[in-house]
This record gives sequence, C-alpha cells and structure tokens, in this order.
Amino acid sequence: MAEASVRLRYLFISNGHGEDWISAATIARLPDWIEAEAYPMIGAGNAYANVCRIVGPRASLASEGWRNVKGSLRRDLASGGLRTVPPALSFLRKMRGKYDRVVVVGDMVGVLACLGTGHRDLIYLDVYKTGAARLYSGPERWAIKRACATVFCRSDNLARTLEHIGVDARCAGNIMMDTIPSGDYDARSRRTRPNAVTLLPGSRALTAESFALQVDGLRALPPELRPDIFLAVAGSINVDDLAKKTGLHRTSMLSAEPDDMGELSDGDLTIHMARGGAMGNLLAASDLVLSQAGTATVQALGLGKPAITVVNPRDRRSRFTDEQMLFGEARTVVPPEPAAIGAALRHLLEDDSERRRLANIGRERIGGPGAIHAVLDRLMEQ
Repeated sequence: MAEASVRLRYLFISNGHGEDWISAATIARLPDWIEAEAYPMIGAGNAYANVCRIVGPRASLASEGWRNVKGSLRRDLASGGLRTVPPALSFLRKMRGKYDRVVVVGDMVGVLACLGTGHRDLIYLDVYKTGAARLYSGPERWAIKRACATVFCRSDNLARTLEHIGVDARCAGNIMMDTIPSGDYDARSRRTRPNAVTLLPGSRALTAESFALQVDGLRALPPELRPDIFLAVAGSINVDDLAKKTGLHRTSMLSAEPDDMGELSDGDLTIHMARGGAMGNLLAASDLVLSQAGTATVQALGLGKPAITVVNPRDRRSRFTDEQMLFGEARTVVPPEPAAIGAALRHLLEDDSERRRLANIGRERIGGPGAIHAVLDRLMEQ
C-alpha cells in the first residue's frame, strides 16, 4: 500500500517476557510511517531496548505473571500485587484516544485491562491459548467481542469459536515461530562434541532452582556422553545467582560478540552463556533442550528440538496438561530428580532416530513461521 502521509501512533501492550519479545519483533518490522510505543505490563521490558520507547508504569510481581505454578496468584496478592493494578488502569485510562491503534500481545489480561478502561477496536495477538484443550470461555468471548476488532489465534478451532459470535478472528500460523530472537553469538564455533543441548531455565523466580536441577541432570551423564551445553540467559536473571546455586564459577573470558556472557564451569562441566536475545543462535546449534520456559519451549519444539521438562508438585496441572496435549511426545516430562533428567537425556542423546522422530512431531504440532506477514498486513491497514 502507499505510504501514509501522516505518521500513525500505535501502542503495543504485552504482559510477560516471551510476549515482550514477540511484540518487539513485530514492532521492528513495522514501516517508518508507524510510530510504535510499548507498555510491558510486567517487568522491565528489556526486549524493547533499541526497538521503541517504553511507556507506562513499571510493575513487578513475584510470579512475573507466570500462572503455571500453583498458588502464584495467591503469592502475588500476598506480596502486594494488587498495588500494581491501579497504576496500570490509570495509565491505560489516560491513554484512551491517544493512539491510532492499540495492539495486545499475550493472554486475556491485556484485553480485560483495555476493556475496563474504555479501549475498543483492539488487535489482539493471542499467544497463550493453544487450541489443543480449553477453548474460549463464555466470559472471554464476551470480552473479546466488545473490545477487539481482530484476533489472531494459534489454531483454527479457536478462531472459529470467535467467528461464530461475529469477531474477525484469524489463524494465520504461529507468530512465535516468526519472532525467535537471534543475535551476535557464534554457537556453532563452540561445538566440540557430537551433540549439544540448550538450557532454557526460564525467566522468573524459580529460574535458579530449575537451572540447578538441569545441571545436576547433566552431571548424572557419563563424561563421554555429555553434550556441548549452552544457556540462554533472560534479561532479568542474575548469573551470579545461577553460579552460586550450582557451585559453578563464572569465567572472565569474553569474546567480542555482544551477546557473549562467558562461561560457567567447575573444571568438569562447562556451560556457554549467551543473552536471551541470541536464543535462536543457540537453538540452531543444538539437538535438544532442557526447558522450563514458556514461549521458548514452543519455539524450540517448532524448530524441531525435542524438549525435556521437569514437572513438580507446584505446577498448576491444568495448564501443564493443556500444553502437553499440544506438544505430545515432542516434550518429555520427567520428575524433579537428577537421575530422571539424566536418563531422559541419555535416551535422546544415544538414539538419533528417536530424536528425529520427536523433532518431526514438534514441528508438526507447533507449525512453522509465516503468521507475521498476516499480522503486519492487518496492522498497516488504514
């Protein structure tokens, strides 16, 4: 289409680490005649650095919005989470009418916040519901119909439930696969062993604990079977906390690559670290992942990297089960025991054909890239 004569202003609202990356990657592809600003509802919004201006109040929750753990909402409330709500609603209320378009990326939280503060005609990128289990509830459909102009869903059945009530709902693919972050880090040059694994311990309060369990699982492998190990470090994670939790030591040697964060090592086990913005580089050089992450797990499976995930009593089993119905065999679920993690790793590292089989399942279940083009076309409509 012809370039607009007047620069338009868009507000992107996201509510999570993975959602921030998806939103930022979308903004980066917009034409110059669209000026975008971002409101990350939770966290610092590091993904938007050097992409666009961040607006709105900063908020921090104990869970960082992660609802896969039982009791997370209760802990957020107990630690003062309700105090983050009035500033968010006040900001959104003041922003009503200030933007030509409002885009929500994430789950229903952003949609409900916009609905309650008078925003309408939203473009909603639903990257939460999988379509493999629960569809939209009656209240969710009611809110979407009143607040949204267009909804991009992850599955056809989700889109159909909204089409039936007159919502412009589309399933153009999985935008997560269009927005895998890549940076300046040569993971392949660090490969010395037959196989490689990327650790995705997450971006929240339990990250250090998850990382320690992953490391103990790797230590359970016989030395000759150990793979090259990479770690994607989310922006909010303190590497010193990870080192302390595992007895590893951070090396001071860094390359000239901007996303290189050095190594963690104990002389026996060495872990190459890169910023989360270079996660795509790590996945491309790896054969499988150990993952407790959300969005990153989906992206790894979609790239054909089988995942091993720990389930523990704190997990909210309904959400975990919903995800597993989508992932199928591509994600191996094990108890929180180093021996179980080590056994699952050994099985996949020793069996190339099984790894390939699971890789194909992951790619088929998650779907490939391409949705970003449909989203951008809609965002550029006048």
